[in-house]
Amino acid sequence: MRAYRQRLWLGIVLLVVGLSGHLIAAATTGGTYIHYRDHIFGFVFLTAVAWVILALLGRRYWANRQDITLLALGTVQAILGLVIYASGV
Repeated sequence: MRAYRQRLWLGIVLLVVGLSGHLIAAATTGGTYIHYRDHIFGFVFLTAVAWVILALLGRRYWANRQDITLLALGTVQAILGLVIYASGV
């Protein structure tokens, strides 16, 4: 049970890292309301798309393991957030 909670928390932390990448990128590209709105929308959209894909994979390969799905989603979002921050989009 301890490892399960650790994976859940790590997934949540990685989601926060991904969102932070989007917010920092919004600040560096202009910092106006429109920049933040677009980056937050992009984060939510990418999260939804990645969640659908990972949910389908999870049903196939790791059924009833929500911790693994959240950890994978957090990892994907952290990578995408850092890429978006690094690219300056």
